[in-house]
Amino acid sequence: MRSLGLVAGIAAASMGSPLVAAQGKPVRPAAVDWSRTVVRTPDGGVRMGNPDARVKLIEYGARTCPTCATFAVEGEPKLVAGYVAGGRVSYEYRDYPVHGALDLGPILLGNCVPLPRFFSVMQAMMAQQKALVGRPAQIPDAKGKELEKATPNVVAAYLADFYGYTDLVVKMGLPRPRAAACLADAKAVDTIVARANVGQTSYKISGTPSFILDGKVLPNVYSWDALEPVLKTALAAR
Repeated sequence: MRSLGLVAGIAAASMGSPLVAAQGKPVRPAAVDWSRTVVRTPDGGVRMGNPDARVKLIEYGARTCPTCATFAVEGEPKLVAGYVAGGRVSYEYRDYPVHGALDLGPILLGNCVPLPRFFSVMQAMMAQQKALVGRPAQIPDAKGKELEKATPNVVAAYLADFYGYTDLVVKMGLPRPRAAACLADAKAVDTIVARANVGQTSYKISGTPSFILDGKVLPNVYSWDALEPVLKTALAAR
C-alpha cells in the first residue's frame, strides 16, 4: 500500500508541471512550423500558414512577371521565415495572367503539381524566369500565325513547351502525361479567367504584383522593402 501511495504522490506532483527530461531540464513542445500548412482557398488561391493568423496577406502575381520574380526570390523567403512560419502572418498566392497566353501554361502546370509542392514549384519558376522567357530563340512566323487560330489550351501548351516550363515541372517530378493533361484542361482555363475577373472587380487588380493586407489593397507596394514595414505596423496594431 505504501508503494501505491508513493506512485500516486509522484503522479499528483507531476500534474500541471512542465515535462522534465532525464537530465532534469524542462522539455518544451516543438514549435509549429506554419509554413508547412498549405491549403487551397475558396477564392482560388493557395495559402501558406496559420488560418487564424493575426495578419492575412494575399498576393496577386504572375509567373512571367519580372517584379514578381524579384519578390519571390528576395522577399518571399524572408516573409516565410520571419512571419509565416511562426504563425503571425498567413500568405496566400493567387495567379493572375497579366501577360495573357504566356502566363496560361505556367499557371496550369503550377496548379497541376501536388499541393505540398505548389510553392516550391512556383519558386523554381520565378528563380528561372529570366532564363525561361528570356531565351533568345524566337517562335517561327508560320507557327505564330497557326497559333493565332488555335484554342487557348493549344497556345498554352505550345508556349509552355517552347519556353521550357513543361520540362521544368517534369524535372521536379510531375509525370509528363499528367502535365499534358493539365495543359489541355479547357475548364481550368475558364477558371483562371473567371478568377482574374474577380480580382479586377473585387480589388481593381490591373498589374502584378498586387498585395492585399486584411482585405485592403496596398498602394505602391511591389517589393519586400516596401512590404515589410506595412506588415510590422499591422502586427503592432493587433
